This record gives sequence, structure tokens and C-alpha cells, in this order.
Amino acid sequence: MRTKIRDARRLVVKVGSALVTNNGTGLDKEAMADWARQIATLRDAGKQVALVSSGAIAAGVQRLGWKKRPHEMHRLQAAAAVGQMGLVEAYEEVFARHGLHTAQILLTHDDLADRKRYLNARSTLNTLLDLGVVPIINENDTIVTDEIKFGDNDTLGALVANLIEADALIILTDQQGLYTADPRRDPAAELIAEGKAEDRRFEAMAGGAGSGISKGGMITKVRAAQRAARSGAHTCITSGREADALLRLAAGDSLGTLLYATSTPLQARKQWLADHLQLAGSLVLDAGAVAALRAGRSLLPVGVTEVRGEFERGAAVSLHDEAGGELGRGLINYNSTEARRIARKASGEIEAVLGYLDEPELIHRDNMVVR
Repeated sequence: MRTKIRDARRLVVKVGSALVTNNGTGLDKEAMADWARQIATLRDAGKQVALVSSGAIAAGVQRLGWKKRPHEMHRLQAAAAVGQMGLVEAYEEVFARHGLHTAQILLTHDDLADRKRYLNARSTLNTLLDLGVVPIINENDTIVTDEIKFGDNDTLGALVANLIEADALIILTDQQGLYTADPRRDPAAELIAEGKAEDRRFEAMAGGAGSGISKGGMITKVRAAQRAARSGAHTCITSGREADALLRLAAGDSLGTLLYATSTPLQARKQWLADHLQLAGSLVLDAGAVAALRAGRSLLPVGVTEVRGEFERGAAVSLHDEAGGELGRGLINYNSTEARRIARKASGEIEAVLGYLDEPELIHRDNMVVR
């Protein structure tokens, strides 16, 4: 199975805040230089690498002399603005030693939720990689709000892997990998060498946030692996403090935890739809509609028992069975007011109810992804 990482030609490497800032004491330029050296070696071997780096807020907190990470949004944004300057300068310096150019890419969920901006971001990243440039990617924390946050850079790393159709996502963290329990609390916890990314049992094994510096934790890494697997990318979670971790993984060494993809990758448009993190509303479906969706059919209004939320036509909504389980999501053909009026109605009744007919389906199967 380790050949899945060894044979990967396009990689996304994600490094966490605790590593980048040496647990909040300031940018660890020695560690950053070592990652740059390894990535330069991978580039020489014909691999393309995009780097997703946390650390802007943590670096800003340190530069501003604050004792701990603040909670107020405006202070977090200010810390990100201060820290991003030093973070990018440091990466530019260490990669330049190996003759590599870098490019700063700052993203918000809005950039990927809008189809046109999503395609533009993909085109830019693909061009940079083809030019031999190393993209340094981070969430745009200086302007981001709770409504458009990715939430953590593990999620962002998975979305970038999906966006550029990477073969593998490597998450460097301050832990050796995924354990059967939290090794800091349970001395009997065992490292999981490998498993299917889609195996839901791994979520129960993962704990909460790893430190006061980082935003995520092992649970976000497991979910990132699940998300990356949707485009066929395998994920390796390992310690960023292991000597030559990237090079050893590229050589096929057994290091950390490999969560490999087994499902067929989604089509590009459906992958984009699956990556919507913020949804405008939701629909509750009856058993007949659930069966129809799982058989690959479109969603008709007759199968909708409840419409939740307020949204416009074309919005992304989640689809649920009557027990509350999420089946998938899609782009809806009618706004929330219209959807409520035609719910439980046959398609042939839409024009009589609304006075017009845009589409016979509430959501067409081409604009829907079902889990």
C-alpha cells in the first residue's frame, strides 16, 4: 500500500501551526528550511508539490506579544495580517536557496463555492505547478468570517488536493499518526499503520484539538482524508519532526498512518459540489425519493416532505432522509418559497401552482452528489 504515496506524482503537503511556529514560540525557520530542502528534492525527482501552511495567526500572536490566541474575530484577523508577512517572507527565503520560486495563494470558502472562481483557482494552481513554482496556500484569515471559513487547514489541504486532482495529501503534524486512542492519555494506544480513508471507525478513535496553537486535531485530519479520497487522493498523517519524513514517504517507507482511497473518484463538477462546506438550506425526503436518488435519478418535488432555510434558486442544499441522515447535496432549481409551494406535488402540477415551469425536477441528477 505504501507504493500509493511513492508513486504519487502530484502532492499536497500540509504543515500545522505547532510545527511552523515551534509550539507558538515564533516561526521555526530551521524546520521550514528542512521542508523546503525535501520539497526541492521531490521536485528534482519529477514530483509537483503544493504546500498548505498554517501559522499566520500563531506567528502574528507571537509578533504582537500576546500570551495566547485571541477569540475575537477582529483580533484574529489582525494577527493573521501581521503574521502572514513573516510567514511568506520566510518561505520565499528558504525555497530560494534551492532555486525555487514560491507563490502566495490565500483562499476562502467563497472562492471555491463559486464555480467560476473555483475554476480560476484550479487553473492558477495548475499553471504554477507546471511552471515549477511551489504554491504556498493558506486560508485568507485577514478577511474571513465564520460564515465562509474552511474551519481548519486540514480541510483546506483536502480541498486543495481535490481542486488540483493530487495523487496524495501528506499531513505533517506533531503526532506520529492516528492511534486507536489518544496516546497522551492512554499508554496502551496503538498506532494505526494504514486503513481505508472511508472507514468511519477512525472518527471514533480521533480526539479534539491538539494544542492551544492549532485549530484542528486528529479528527479534522481523519475527515480531511475522507474528503481527499473523494477525488482519489490517498492521505498520510505523520510527524513533521521525523527526519526526512517527506523523502521517506516518497521512497515508500512505512511512516505514520496511511488512509488510502478506495472509492471511484467523483466527476469534476460533482467533486466541486461535494466540497461545498456552507449550505443555504436543506430538504427532507420521503422513502421513495431516497430510493430514487440512490438509484441515480433526479429529485422530484413530490418526494420532498419539508424545506428548511431560506435560499435562492441555484443554491446548494443538503438532502436528508426522514431520520435525519444526510444523503448528499445538490443545486436546487427553485427558491425556498417556491420549493415549499410545490413540495409533495407532481411535476405536472408545478406550472399550475407557481404559474410557470422552469424545470420539472427540483434538483437534476447532474447537479447532485449522493453519498
